[in-house]
Amino acid sequence: MSNIYVERKNDGTYVATQNKKVIARGSTQAGTVEAARRKRPDDPVLAERVRDTKNGSRDKWHRVY
Repeated sequence: MSNIYVERKNDGTYVATQNKKVIARGSTQAGTVEAARRKRPDDPVLAERVRDTKNGSRDKWHRVY
């Protein structure tokens, strides 16, 4: 069981990768997370922070499931 990472690309779309392989793509972060969960229901999903804040930037990850 390895982590699935959902990150935003420069063109504004989102991609879910696991072991450096793309398993899902989408136009929203939530939609991409759901597509990844359908394909790999037992693996943890980590989503990239999509906004910059005073306390953090986009290099931060949070567990979705």
